[in-house]
Amino acid sequence: MAAQAKGDMQEDNDTARVTRWSFAPGAETGFHRHEYDYVVVPLTTGALKIVDKEGKESTSQLTAGVSYFRRAGVEHNVINASGGDFAFVEIEFK
Repeated sequence: MAAQAKGDMQEDNDTARVTRWSFAPGAETGFHRHEYDYVVVPLTTGALKIVDKEGKESTSQLTAGVSYFRRAGVEHNVINASGGDFAFVEIEFK
């Protein structure tokens, strides 16, 4: 079984939830569904492997400081495919 990514909640209020995710090499979030629209702010540069609900795999190259937005409903497992540690901040809009 792969190592688990570590989520440290930094803020959780009526409007937003902010979580800092840290991944050792090969660590994963486990399959999950996003209940809210969200923004990811990468803190490091590297590759993440994404496995969707059908088992399809893709790789996303993320760059530190280059954010992206996704709508609620995304279902996936996120795996650190970088050679070293990886981290991002996830901001969910309630």
